Amino acid sequence: MYDETTIGARLRTLRRWRGMRLVDLAGQAGMSKTHLSDIERGRKALDRRSYIAGLAAALRVSETDIVGGPHLTADPVQAGPHGAIPHLRMALQTNSLDQPLCDRARPLTELVAELGAIETMRVRCDYDALGGLLPDVVDELHVHTANPVDEAALGLALRAMVDACVTATHLASNLGYGDLAHLAARRAWEAAACLDEPVEKGKAAFVSVLTMPKVGSAGSWARSLTAAERAAAALSPHAVEPVGVQVLGMITLTASLSAAAMNNHSSAAGWLDEAAELAARVPDRPTSAWMQFSATNVGVWRVGIGVESGESGRAVAELAQRVDETRLEGVGSRRASFLADVGRGLARDRGTRDLAVRYLRRAENVAPQRIRNDARVRETVAVLLQQATSSAGGRELRGMAARMGVPH
Repeated sequence: MYDETTIGARLRTLRRWRGMRLVDLAGQAGMSKTHLSDIERGRKALDRRSYIAGLAAALRVSETDIVGGPHLTADPVQAGPHGAIPHLRMALQTNSLDQPLCDRARPLTELVAELGAIETMRVRCDYDALGGLLPDVVDELHVHTANPVDEAALGLALRAMVDACVTATHLASNLGYGDLAHLAARRAWEAAACLDEPVEKGKAAFVSVLTMPKVGSAGSWARSLTAAERAAAALSPHAVEPVGVQVLGMITLTASLSAAAMNNHSSAAGWLDEAAELAARVPDRPTSAWMQFSATNVGVWRVGIGVESGESGRAVAELAQRVDETRLEGVGSRRASFLADVGRGLARDRGTRDLAVRYLRRAENVAPQRIRNDARVRETVAVLLQQATSSAGGRELRGMAARMGVPH
């Protein structure tokens, strides 16, 4: 059931490859020997970034070496979106803003309109449809940045490029292609730098922080936090209009996550409070906000950061009760993340594991393409399946396991 494709088994292989004893690795990673043993045996999920970072540093490997990269299953819903990745990779790797390798493009206004449709697909987590459109848009936008008809057209093309690359970042990251996600973020930054507009730079900085490589170094998350702090400081004087406030708000949330991953819980709480103050300046309408930044979304991030900080299942449930889930209707990306984080948190406590399964199934129903490709959810499902005692819970978990490629 819990074989070499799972995180715990992979971690055990890496530990033995380094010739480290369980007690030594646990000590260097800041966790107990019992906890690490339970992870290796599939009794507990390795779902906290702080632990993953500590283990990667101690083993001198990247975090991807521990958690794994993209995985493909026989399930077409899970595997289908991966078909767009080669074309997207080619568009991002072979073009530049002044030297496109695509030789023709549709009118710029048509590409901008298509980006609006693509954003709707991203919010709904319709990655199959999104992947069918986005690579061509990225390709063709390079034609317009290299050969603009005038200065206004160049500005429009560059802003569209920022938006396209931000979307590419999310698609690649959510499918497990961390290297491609970071490349897309760098392409967004290159376009934003040409514009010299603080809000556009803030958008690019947000995805750059999210996709910074996490290598076997204890300073990886510290660099993410530093980058987020600098981005927030640069944008803060210019965050006047709603979009600027929303972009700044998302940067503060990434700062909070980075602090939590470093086990700096007071700093994480401070950044969350700052995000809440920013959210009070804009309407609480996740459906129309940039990256859904709003008071509701801050509540969603509080849940996720609570899970990262090691809160108990019951504590996560209390945080979840403060979120008005009805405001997330129509925002599949945020709603699915919220439900998945609640489920992962609930899975930690024996008394809330059955409820955890229900939350994870709800997340899968809201956004199947995203959730079936989520490595942290996959790990939680694998561990819950190992722990399952009731036949009903076992049936639900076996179904999710089959769709996510978890041995069952």
